[in-house]
Parts: sequence; C-alpha cells; structure tokens
Amino acid sequence: MKLTQAEWQIMKALWKKHPATARQIMTRLPNGVSWAYTTIKTMLSRLVEKNAVGEQKRGNTSLYEPLLSQRKARLSAFTSMLDQAFDGATGPLVHFLLEEQQLTARQKRELIEKLNEESGK
Repeated sequence: MKLTQAEWQIMKALWKKHPATARQIMTRLPNGVSWAYTTIKTMLSRLVEKNAVGEQKRGNTSLYEPLLSQRKARLSAFTSMLDQAFDGATGPLVHFLLEEQQLTARQKRELIEKLNEESGK
C-alpha cells in the first residue's frame, strides 16, 4: 500500500498510541506540521478507504486505529523505492549504500556485518 507523505505523518502519530481521536492525532504531529482539523479528518477518511486505518464511532467521536502495521508500510515503501531507483535489484542498492559518503565508517561496518550475518544463515 502506497502512502503519501502526509499520510505517513498521520500513521506515525497513530502508531505511537492508539486508538486516537483526530484531535489527539493533531497534537502528536511533528513541529512545523500545522494542518487544520478538517484536513486531518479528510486524510483519516482517505486512510479508512485504503483500509490502512479503522474507525469506530463512540457517540459523536470517531476513534482511529492503524490496520496497516508500520513494518508492512515500511516494506511497501522500500519495495517501491527499490523498484524505481534500482530496478528491483538489491545488489546495486547495497553497492550504493557502501559508496554513499553520507554514511559514517561505523555505519558502513555495521551494514557489512549485518550482510555477513544474513549470508551465514
């Protein structure tokens, strides 16, 4: 399931603590995100339509709960990026990560160690 940047913000707020009302979600959004209440409700409605979020009514209040796990959302986003940027091949991705100058020597070492662990299984 593909999430927009805005939907990621809503989902992160829900993954932190749920169930939650739209107003509670609003208070959990990162600094600098100042969406109107109606905008948040619209995004929640879209997420309900996508089956990423469940909605339960309690009186006049809606409680929202994530149906999509953070792990599945990350996997979907990663797969999409891998397909678009590396034609679905992990080898070029790993090569890119090892050559990326933004990674510290320690991060590169940890990546290599993790790859060695996985290949030994």
